[in-house]
Amino acid sequence: MRYRITFVAGLAVGYVLGAKAGKARYEQIVRTARRIADSPAVQETAGLVGAQVSTAGKAVYSKVSERIPVTSLKDFLAGPTPEESEELHRQGIDGSRPSPDPTGGR
Repeated sequence: MRYRITFVAGLAVGYVLGAKAGKARYEQIVRTARRIADSPAVQETAGLVGAQVSTAGKAVYSKVSERIPVTSLKDFLAGPTPEESEELHRQGIDGSRPSPDPTGGR
């Protein structure tokens, strides 16, 4: 449905921009578009879509903030967390020698 609406809107814009029918036809198209945009059904649908987008945005924000508990860009850029530092040290990525293998190399 979204693609169909986008396609129809693209056709309308293309016709308006490319039409050689003159100013009278252009004004007629603009009046029709305004009447459609101002109709109660379109306004109600736009309100519902806006509410759904807002709800989805809040849900995404809460999930991201749970997984990435960074309070500021400064905190983010300050460096790895203690857990990340330990993991880097264990893997020898931080320039130090890796911790000995607890299994004894078996």
